Amino acid sequence: MSLLELVERRCIIVTGKGGVGKTTLTAALGRGFAAQGKRVLLTEIVPNAETPSQLHEALGGPHPSEEPTLVSENLWVTLLTPTMGHLRFLQDALPLKLLADTAMRSQGLKKFLSAAPGFSDMGVMYRMLDLCKRTRGDGALQWDVCIVDSPATGHALALAQIPEFLTRVIPGGPIFRAADEGVKFLTDPKLTACVVVTLPETLPVTEAMELEKGLGKHKLPVSAIVVNRVPRDPFSAEERAALGQVLPPSVFGGRELQRIDRAKMAIELLRAKRPTGSVMLSEVDGAGAVATKALSELVAR
Repeated sequence: MSLLELVERRCIIVTGKGGVGKTTLTAALGRGFAAQGKRVLLTEIVPNAETPSQLHEALGGPHPSEEPTLVSENLWVTLLTPTMGHLRFLQDALPLKLLADTAMRSQGLKKFLSAAPGFSDMGVMYRMLDLCKRTRGDGALQWDVCIVDSPATGHALALAQIPEFLTRVIPGGPIFRAADEGVKFLTDPKLTACVVVTLPETLPVTEAMELEKGLGKHKLPVSAIVVNRVPRDPFSAEERAALGQVLPPSVFGGRELQRIDRAKMAIELLRAKRPTGSVMLSEVDGAGAVATKALSELVAR
C-alpha cells in the first residue's frame, strides 16, 4: 500500500516505540500530503509548550506553539498540550469565554486537571478533536488532514482508553459528551487511521504487532505497520554467498551482512503474520529536515 492513500482520513496517529523514526515519518507524511495540494496540520503531543519539539527538528523553520503556524505551502504545525485542551473544553462548556480564562488561572483547578486520572490525556484528545473540526469562514474544514505525532506507545493506547473509561464512570454532562465524541471519532476507520512505526529487527516488529493488538482491543483502526530504516541489499544471492565466505562477522562488512539478514527475517515474520498493510522504507542519509525530505520522497512512491 501507499501511505499517501491515508490522506482520505481526517486524522492520522503515528505511534510506536521511541527511536524508530516516528517524528521524521510524521513530518515526511505532512510534506508528502502538502505536495499533493492538501492542507495539512502536523501536531506533536507534549506535556507543555516549553517542551523541546522533535517535530521542529524534523521540519526546521519556526518553533511550534500551541496555535497552528504555517511553515510552508499547505503545511501547518502546532503542539498538542493538555492545558490548551482543558482551556478549549471550558470555553465550549461555560457560557462565557471570560469564565474559562479565569478558571484556567486557578492553580487549584490546574493541579486537579493535571493530577486527576485520565484528565491530562482527555485534554490532549479534546484539543485534537477541536483542531480536526476547525472550519474556515466559508464553512469548509481548515485542514484536510491532521497528523498526530504520538511521543510513546502508551499515548496512543491512552487516547483510546481514557475517553472509553470516562464514558463509563461519568454518566452524563459535558465531560461525558466530549468523551463520547472522542470515542466515536477515534474508532471510526473512515475518520481515523493509526500508523505503527517499527524497525527491521525481530523484537521491534513483534512489539509493533502487539501494539496493533492492543489498539485493536479498543477499536482503534491500524491502517499500516511501517518498517523504517530497512538496510539496502545490493547483492545477488550468488554475491551474498561469496561475501559470506570471505567476510568474517567481526569486521564491519560482515556485521552489515548480518544486519541485512536480520532485517529480512523480521520483514518475513511481519508479512507472514500480517500479509497486507505493511510498508517498508529504506534508510535515508542525513538528519533533521534533510532526512525528512529524503523520507518524504520515499513515502510518495
